[in-house]
Amino acid sequence: MYTSLAALTLAAGALAHPSPPTGPPGSGSVAVFFYPWYGTPTRDGTWQHWGQNGRQPPGVIPSGWYPVRGAYSSSDHAVLSAQMGEIAAAGIDTVIVSWWGPGSAEAARLPLVSSFARAAGLRVAVHIEPYGGRTPATLEPELRRLAATGITDFYVYDSAAQADEDWKALNGRLDGVRLFANTGLPGKALRGGFAGLYTYDVLIFDGFSFPRMCASARALRLLCAPSVGPGYDARRATGDTRVQPRLDGARYDRMWRAAVRSQADVVTITSYNEWHEGTQIEPARASEPSYASYTGAWGEQGARAESAYLERTALWADRYRSRIAHSQQARQ
Repeated sequence: MYTSLAALTLAAGALAHPSPPTGPPGSGSVAVFFYPWYGTPTRDGTWQHWGQNGRQPPGVIPSGWYPVRGAYSSSDHAVLSAQMGEIAAAGIDTVIVSWWGPGSAEAARLPLVSSFARAAGLRVAVHIEPYGGRTPATLEPELRRLAATGITDFYVYDSAAQADEDWKALNGRLDGVRLFANTGLPGKALRGGFAGLYTYDVLIFDGFSFPRMCASARALRLLCAPSVGPGYDARRATGDTRVQPRLDGARYDRMWRAAVRSQADVVTITSYNEWHEGTQIEPARASEPSYASYTGAWGEQGARAESAYLERTALWADRYRSRIAHSQQARQ
């Protein structure tokens, strides 16, 4: 089903961009957080992440929605090919791959994910997660190794867990790469010597602060990469009772509108496929007992609603780049 879905989407021209733009990062770039942590017994020897919180896949998974592709493996070549095709077609130019340190399943899959992303014309960045033993000092050789593979942008989740002076020392030793701090405070990113900042969290941030945040970042000569997302609901995965409802797409529109207004250097999307927290824009089945769907988003119904968030992403990516281009022309 996943292969035919991607082929149908592309062939029908439902998404606005058949291929991503080729300009440099920071000039109207759109990036999406991507999770390569899913596994199945057939391909990976066991269920990975689909059984979180005591769920029983494939019928019962730790998400309020059910993927069109079912409970898939992130090492399945056909799945990765289709996913990267969808991402590129949605006007996204960069995939930010979740990375949990050396020796992790996500690190082992990074070369495979990167090969399919690049085949689709996408850039690859890495989301440095807060794995055990992560410090700026232990991270340095890993960043250099990843940079040697052509990855130059790194987003550091929970960067506040380590001291600003330690990050500043690391950033001062690195050349040819950019680290983004996970914060809404430009001054915090500056003290750590980061190239820029991103917010990731779409539960707390609603976009209201993006224009002010990006203006402050520009004044400090930092890159601003605010994160937009459709909503948040992790009840089935973690028991977290906090919810940000999708409002049939209205929340996604609101956050995108704020990011465009802020003239962000990069718009980051939370997320393509973090199914546990309900932030995903990957297609979800329109009809699956006991699961929500995207039906109703922007008036779409049934099968057409399954890819509604990807189609809307294409629209907003186009508006965002048009705004950036207009602003650049005005400054000339």
